[in-house]
Amino acid sequence: MTERVAGALQALVRIPTVSDRDPSRVDTDAFDRLLVELATWFPLLHERCEVTRVGTHGLLVHWAGASADRPVVLMAHLDVVPVDTDAPWQHEPFGGEIHDSPVGPAIWGRGTLDDKGCVAAICEAVESLLEAGHVPAQDVWLSFGCDEEVSGTAAIEAVAVLRDRGVTPWLVLDEGGAIAGGAFPGVKAPLGVIGVTEKGTTSLELVAEGRGGHASTPARNGPTARIARAILRVEKSPFPASAPAPTLELMRRLAPHVPLPLRPLLGRAEQLAPVVTRALLAAGPEAAAMTRTTVATTTLSGSPALNVIASTAKAGLNIRVMVGDTVAGVVEHIRKAVADDSIRIDVIESGEPSPISPMDAPFELLEECIGEVFPEAVATPYVMMAATDSRHFTAISEHVYRFAPFRMTKAQRQAIHSYDEHIGVADLLDGARWYTLLIERLPR
Repeated sequence: MTERVAGALQALVRIPTVSDRDPSRVDTDAFDRLLVELATWFPLLHERCEVTRVGTHGLLVHWAGASADRPVVLMAHLDVVPVDTDAPWQHEPFGGEIHDSPVGPAIWGRGTLDDKGCVAAICEAVESLLEAGHVPAQDVWLSFGCDEEVSGTAAIEAVAVLRDRGVTPWLVLDEGGAIAGGAFPGVKAPLGVIGVTEKGTTSLELVAEGRGGHASTPARNGPTARIARAILRVEKSPFPASAPAPTLELMRRLAPHVPLPLRPLLGRAEQLAPVVTRALLAAGPEAAAMTRTTVATTTLSGSPALNVIASTAKAGLNIRVMVGDTVAGVVEHIRKAVADDSIRIDVIESGEPSPISPMDAPFELLEECIGEVFPEAVATPYVMMAATDSRHFTAISEHVYRFAPFRMTKAQRQAIHSYDEHIGVADLLDGARWYTLLIERLPR
């Protein structure tokens, strides 16, 4: 198993399947090669399962089980984000090379953690079980999107296929949480964080317009000045904070693992929600993001030349909408914060937060498998900050979870969408073992 799953991931990483919002800029040959590579490394999966092409290069795989009553969907995505060529990568980002790391021998490269590691581990689990003649207790579906990183349509099309076939998943599992080391101050044990919901992703653009002109005769309150003022006003007007139910449950489960003075507080997190919220706000940006809708100014544009006053200035806002908030409420909050009728607010992308999935039998199965493969970890729910393809599957299932079964240090988590992304070979193997166990434990 080690040789195949590691070799497969190396091969996948070496193919730069970078997605782009502009289809004309996508290297479709790379995606074609990736699908061929998958079939080469995992032949039984492609021979004995029903494989349907979804979107341009997405895959929907059906492995028939002994029953179709409680089907399961295991998800991952084939595309990756671009590589910053100026970033100080230690090893070739599309090399898929094995080198030493703080977590032992590791495969380095873009997509090892996000999300080709999950693709390889899921396929390895299915291939090895097929080799052993295993028949899953329930139908197993694999949904591999090809445009997740650009909020594309492959996952939406996969949901449409499943709906047309009358499939109502008992469990949907996508990327998201992990066996996260150093995730919470003062907690030595790693956390097996399972996303039971995810924030909505919404993008707004603030637009200020004016006459523009020659830079030698500037007028007060031009477009760039108004945009700068608007950005500062938004930053000084944070959204109200409150800890949602999954965050309070996370705190409660952490209680036995924090220093003694904090245990009474976290042990009664639900009764002391306002105090817990204030503590999270004070613990830094990562913890604070667990309590509120966040706004980040990400793009700026103005004049095309240094000696020209901009006639139009723009600022892009990336907003992660907390459970309980709405896009309409977010837009109104920004409008009030900007307090300038001359600035237009355009909604570029609109995404509501996902429903909270219950912590019943499907969640308990994930916990059970975490406990067996990663006994050192504290399994817990959490609110996922980023967006995944799984948000579309909430239309056909109330049990949608987000968890990648890999140990990840804080440095590894920071490398996602950044430089020096890598996964330990042993951790990749344990991830494949975890998926295998999950399939074996599906209820009859």
